[in-house]
Amino acid sequence: MKELVGCCSNCKKEIYCLDGFLNGVHTDAKELYCFDCYERQEKPEKNPQS
Repeated sequence: MKELVGCCSNCKKEIYCLDGFLNGVHTDAKELYCFDCYERQEKPEKNPQS
């Protein structure tokens, strides 16, 4: 079963519940992110020029 839950707060990609498993991350701040955006937010890339 595939059910639309919402869209990523960052990139607006559709996030689904797939057979009872959320295909994304729901934060404590009640925001929904796809896995890619959540990883980028948690581990920001270092600026090599700084």
